[in-house]
Order: sequence, then C-alpha cells, then structure tokens
Amino acid sequence: MSTTATKPSHIGRKITRIRELRGMKQEALAQELGISQQSVSHIEQSESLEAERLERVAKALGVTKEAIENFNEETAINYFNSFHDNSFNNGAFNAHHCNFNPLNKVVELYERLVQAEKDKVAYLEKLMDK
Repeated sequence: MSTTATKPSHIGRKITRIRELRGMKQEALAQELGISQQSVSHIEQSESLEAERLERVAKALGVTKEAIENFNEETAINYFNSFHDNSFNNGAFNAHHCNFNPLNKVVELYERLVQAEKDKVAYLEKLMDK
C-alpha cells in the first residue's frame, strides 16, 4: 500500500502571491493592517493563520478569506490567459472603455472657449460704440 504525501496548503505563500498579483508591496499591506513590514513578512512565512487574522489580511488585499484559502496559482494563470484582445468590449470592462475620442473632446472644448471669447469681444465693442 502506497501513501501519497500531500503538500499542506501554505497560507502565507498564497497571501504573498495574491499581494504580488495585486501589485502591492509588503509595506503597503502592513500599513493597511496597522502592523510592521516585518510582521507581514512573518505572516507570509506562516503555513497557517488564525481565522480572524486571515479575515483582516483578506480585507486588506481586497479579496475574501475563501479566495486566499482556495487560491491556486495555476488556476489564476489560466484565468488571466483566457482573456482575449476584445475582452474590453465585453462584460464589466465595457464600463471603463472609452467610446469617444478624447482629442475630439479637447478640440470641442477649445472651440467653445474661443467662441466665448469672440462673443465677449463683440459685446465689449458694442458697449464702446454707445
């Protein structure tokens, strides 16, 4: 009978990877948690955390406790690799997608300002003629 040793889930490594994927430094996480950077380093080296502390870390990272517990780097990579170039035209990304040319808006604003100045000049000339 063979027994397969299962690698324990290292919660600290998961926290590290999620923090890195979110582009957050240890110092920023420490500040969010109100602890030192060294304490964050200690958390990231821990195989397990108390539920309350894990909940606080999850909140600071902007994820759920379950997201940390169930984090799988391979799944995360596959998720991000599944996006296509047109993903910004679909779903939630559509809310942040510009559907107008910002340069056109600048030109439009400039033309309105020029017209306002012309109107002022015409009004002042009219007042001077009286």
